[in-house]
Amino acid sequence: MNAISNVELKRPIWQDVAMLTLGFWLSASLILSWVIMPSLYVTGMMTQPSFASAGYAIFWNFNRIELFCASLVLASVLAACSTKSKWRLSSIALSVLLLGIALVDTYFLTPQMSALGVQLNIFETVLETPANMNLLHASYWMLEAVKLLAGCTLLSWCNRNQ
Repeated sequence: MNAISNVELKRPIWQDVAMLTLGFWLSASLILSWVIMPSLYVTGMMTQPSFASAGYAIFWNFNRIELFCASLVLASVLAACSTKSKWRLSSIALSVLLLGIALVDTYFLTPQMSALGVQLNIFETVLETPANMNLLHASYWMLEAVKLLAGCTLLSWCNRNQ
């Protein structure tokens, strides 16, 4: 009877926290980038004058969740590295990279895109996108691809290091 109730977890709790947080964060990011924003674009919402403020409100909230997830992943990876010798320094580097991407999205890209999209003159109708907006969008998509690649790599390392 003692042998049955004496079960040990193979994985430390910090590794589970990292995996759950990465899974939530990456799936939420994919839903926002590949479902919500394209839907808004197709429906014509992006041509509305109030879209810049609506987009800023959406991304302001999401970026704060991203910062929380990135810091939780970094903390859990650091805790897992201190308890297990199998973890590599590259997992810490990927966690720091993910936090850096979240910081750049929150404090640089989102405010810059919102500032370019705000229509300050209500009598002027702007039909084309500013040139800097395309550069910011390309930077955003590049960071999203790096975030997805780094997050999936870190998630696979978490799953492998049991």
